Amino acid sequence: MNAPIILLKEGTDTSQGKPQLISNISACQAVVGAVATTLGPRGMDKLIVDSSGKATISNDGATIMRLLDIVHPAARTLVDIARSQDAEVGDGTTSVVLLAGEFLKECKSFIDEGVHPQVIVRAYRKATNLIVQKIKEIAIKVEKADPKEQRELFVKCAATALSSKLVARQKEFFSNMVVEAVMSLDDLLPLNMIGMKKIQGGAILDSQLVLGVAFKKTFSYAGFEMQPKKYHNPKIALLNIELELKAEKDNAEIRVDNVKEYQAVVDAEWTILYNKLEKIHLSGAKVVLSKLPIGDVATQFFADRDMFCAGRVQDEDLKRTMYACGGSIQTTVTNITDDVLGTCELFEEQQIGGERYNMFMGCPKAKTCTIIMRGGAEQFIEETERSLHDAIMIVRRAIKNDSVVAGGGAIEMELSKYLRDYSRTIAGKEQLLIGAMAKALEIIPRQLCDNAGFDATNILNKLRQKHAQGGMWYGVDINNEDITDNLIACVWEPSVVKINALTAASEAACLILSVDETIKNPQAERPKEPDGPLPDGRDTPL
Repeated sequence: MNAPIILLKEGTDTSQGKPQLISNISACQAVVGAVATTLGPRGMDKLIVDSSGKATISNDGATIMRLLDIVHPAARTLVDIARSQDAEVGDGTTSVVLLAGEFLKECKSFIDEGVHPQVIVRAYRKATNLIVQKIKEIAIKVEKADPKEQRELFVKCAATALSSKLVARQKEFFSNMVVEAVMSLDDLLPLNMIGMKKIQGGAILDSQLVLGVAFKKTFSYAGFEMQPKKYHNPKIALLNIELELKAEKDNAEIRVDNVKEYQAVVDAEWTILYNKLEKIHLSGAKVVLSKLPIGDVATQFFADRDMFCAGRVQDEDLKRTMYACGGSIQTTVTNITDDVLGTCELFEEQQIGGERYNMFMGCPKAKTCTIIMRGGAEQFIEETERSLHDAIMIVRRAIKNDSVVAGGGAIEMELSKYLRDYSRTIAGKEQLLIGAMAKALEIIPRQLCDNAGFDATNILNKLRQKHAQGGMWYGVDINNEDITDNLIACVWEPSVVKINALTAASEAACLILSVDETIKNPQAERPKEPDGPLPDGRDTPL
């Protein structure tokens, strides 16, 4: 009798075949269950406390998936698609996880009955290509000729993205703010030119948009209050220089024979500092920003000459000021000329709540803006920031890809009807599998109804009837527990969001179906620490 061949290390866990595939699908469904209730305007929020005790309240799919810290290798695929959806289009992160989970759930029975996973994968890929093509056919193009009409479209897209967030009641206020912020940027719509600042206190409607750069006043020394707080067309010096008397390093030693020599050392330090300050003053700059500290001597020097200064400015804020106001960040003061100085129409320091903010408005070089968010609890302001980020991404996508579809489950019901009709024209297993994907697409309107407390079966029957009669854009009406034409009701989403979500969900499902074996290597054992002294006589290591 032949001896068994040992291929893998002892303790390696292997599981394969049909039970392994079913186990992976069940793990993915457990993940879907965690985020399903957050979908839509009536979705619930999740309170997640991490290992350090920090609490996060959110209904953003990508944020929840990131904080769940999932360890199951197959279920982590859903985390990855939620992140990719968030990075690519910003919204639809819950939808993409929900769709992937439902695609897997619908094919579970086929796997139990012995259908080969590759047959399912082939059918799903074919169905995905069909529905992506269908979206491109029926999506409504936006006319770019009329700026007013175009702006209204973007506001509606932003409002749809915000309607499922914590700030849904203020969606009209924030959707206008978001559209104004994105449209104030240049043609490339760089996301890093929109600053997001949070100030605790005040009402949420006290939030404001600054068309320029704004950042919190940095730590300042005595003499700061004597500096002017408002300038028109100032020259701005951006520095990466420490403007204060440096403390000696540890164990520094200077040997002097008499008091005059000591005084010469002290005088030299002061001379170096004053030379730097004088050069900055002679450059004509009225506002001096530095990444490194600006000490009390320098602060008083600038105050005496009607100049404003701020030290310890964050790198991100300093760079955004440079891009917006022009100039460049200097590491020396020897050659500060006009071409390395920035400028803006108005510089002003304003009190916002309990904080003071430095604002640069009318920036000539790059178009930039800052959204200043107000609110009570810290978690609420953080969730507001995540919500506005999603809306900003949606508006950027709508500007770049000028076609929209109706939301609220309307597009999913239309695609489901299309796939069902197509499946009846073909024979074999493919017919059943494409029909299964058609059924899976109904999860979006079904979950919207469940989360709002409606009778999902009744609403879905009405929707199927309407779509069969040609009501292409009919979806769930959350406000009246009924169905409505969501194109007329202005529940709009960029078509690219749906295309990305469906493609990512389908690919994730196909990836999980392609896995037939999982091999977990045992964790390497850590070597034991020696108890006594080491052989060569050295002490035991710490």
